[in-house]
Amino acid sequence: MSDILVVDDERDIRELICDILQDEGYSTRMAGSSDECMAELNRGAPGLMILDIWLKDSNMDGIDILSHVKRDNPEVPVVIISGHGNIEIAVAAIKQGAYDFIEKPFNIDQLLVVIRRAMEASRLRRENAALRRQDLREAEMVGNGVAFRMMKSQLDKVTKSNGRVMLTGGPGSGKEVAARYIHAQSNRADAPFVVVSSASIQPDEMEVQLFGRESPERGVEQGLLEQAHGGVVYFDEVADMPLGTQSKILRVLVDQSFTRVGGTAKVRVDLRVVSSTSRDLSAEIEAGRFREELFHRLNVVPIEVPSLEDRRDDIPELARHFIAEFNREQGLPLREIGEDAAAILQTMRWPGNVRQLRNVIERVLILGEGTGPIEAVDLPGQAEPTGEDEDGIALSARLTTLPLREARELFERQYLMSQINRFGGNISRTASFVGMERSALHRKLKSLGVVTSSKSGARLAQADEEE
Repeated sequence: MSDILVVDDERDIRELICDILQDEGYSTRMAGSSDECMAELNRGAPGLMILDIWLKDSNMDGIDILSHVKRDNPEVPVVIISGHGNIEIAVAAIKQGAYDFIEKPFNIDQLLVVIRRAMEASRLRRENAALRRQDLREAEMVGNGVAFRMMKSQLDKVTKSNGRVMLTGGPGSGKEVAARYIHAQSNRADAPFVVVSSASIQPDEMEVQLFGRESPERGVEQGLLEQAHGGVVYFDEVADMPLGTQSKILRVLVDQSFTRVGGTAKVRVDLRVVSSTSRDLSAEIEAGRFREELFHRLNVVPIEVPSLEDRRDDIPELARHFIAEFNREQGLPLREIGEDAAAILQTMRWPGNVRQLRNVIERVLILGEGTGPIEAVDLPGQAEPTGEDEDGIALSARLTTLPLREARELFERQYLMSQINRFGGNISRTASFVGMERSALHRKLKSLGVVTSSKSGARLAQADEEE
């Protein structure tokens, strides 16, 4: 994609252009007719084309070739040259997607300037496309459990609207991924997605960061809201936004305009707003730390992002997703997840949610040896017991202080609750795994005081508080 294809029916001109470009460090190809041009295009798309409008003894003229290139290789910039130039031809070429139009005889320095600008514009477009692809990877939603499917169904319903969405859930549960998914599936997918990290911006810098600044020394500096024009602005952890800024954001939501710090002119913006919080905003409002009117403006469509513990049946799939991601981006081993390791992961506590699981997988891949399946012993806190008894297990301090009957009952309760939660509340799958008839498992759960309740769309087990 770094070579330049020169298409001109005059041999002297195309050879002259190629010689000059080669002196400037470019690699070149030549074509003297439309057939030769199409053959070169089929051999591989160039980084740039210099294309004559009039091609003697050819089946297609330059405009026809330009249309073909823009249909099949829209990322290739095309500079049109012509010895019979007029304003109508120039307009037609630009409308068809040409980068620029230069009349013959042309100034070599002028041509080189246009080529450099066109190549730079092409490079920036490729980089932007790569960044958008990265955003799409970051917006990939992974899971198939009940709680996940319920959340994704709600996200799918809001993607095509401009309604404001409030995402709630614990830290690390994937709220930003959900926000990026809304953006990627919306009509604004090709427009910016700008994150406002309310917790990491210093309060005295918040307004400059959001609204930008005007000063005689620096001129105009765009803020995050202006950078997000036409796209989506995501207020991450909106409860951390200073009260004074909250009132100004409220005014932006009403007017869709603001004034830069130090400026006087109104700046109009077209924004879709997605917010997130891990706090109880009702309590924040009660405590006077969050404006109630702003809450109602942002909370048009509330969507809960479930915790990882509410979607344990997604853990093996998420683990495999992270393994593939680390292999692709860091070259870490592409390992499978063993059944025992998957079972352990599904029964572990995850206060840090999906982010914690991602960190655990990265640690295992970095510190692990070999490329075989990840086993239970590879996981943090699951090292083989030391001593002569290889089958030994560590007892909790509480178990060791109880009589056998009470200790057995406590163990059975915790064990069965972990298995039920591991299988997303599916009693049939739990019974099959633990080796009990479904009816017998129901009786055992009742005797142990274990009940299931619906949370985030999934059924989870817990001890009956009345027991």
